[in-house]
Amino acid sequence: MKTAVYPGSFDPVTNGHIDVIKRALKIFDKIIVTVGDNPGKKSAFSIEERLEMLRECTKDMGNAEIDTFSGLLIDYVRKKGSRIIIRGLRAVSDFDFEFQRALMNRVVDDEIETIFIMTKEHYVYLNSSIVKEMAMFNGDINGLVPEIVEKKLKEKFSNKGN
Repeated sequence: MKTAVYPGSFDPVTNGHIDVIKRALKIFDKIIVTVGDNPGKKSAFSIEERLEMLRECTKDMGNAEIDTFSGLLIDYVRKKGSRIIIRGLRAVSDFDFEFQRALMNRVVDDEIETIFIMTKEHYVYLNSSIVKEMAMFNGDINGLVPEIVEKKLKEKFSNKGN
């Protein structure tokens, strides 16, 4: 069984992330979507909230497993018995950043490959930061995130800025 690991902060998960997961599942037998625990990064949602949203959004995707990790991604990938990291790309700037990461991972373990999946063109502009900012100011985020995420964002920011 070919298993790939799709890491991210998913703060929150967007329709672009869901697109990458669905497309990766067409290539691999199983995808482990894992939320990185980065204590130095201020997140809008707790790890548990992000895991809950991801579980809800992927519940109909039989071979998508939701997990969390801390420390080095490469160690986590090895621990899971995988040799493949999935990274989503939106623009050339993503490629530059992800290419450097992939090369560094290859220096650490040349058995682990990074596979880049380009997002669909209508998600090129989409990222979690933009979605959070729009939600914070009561912007329309319908169609940018799954329904459960839209609901959670509205709950989180309903009392902000009033």
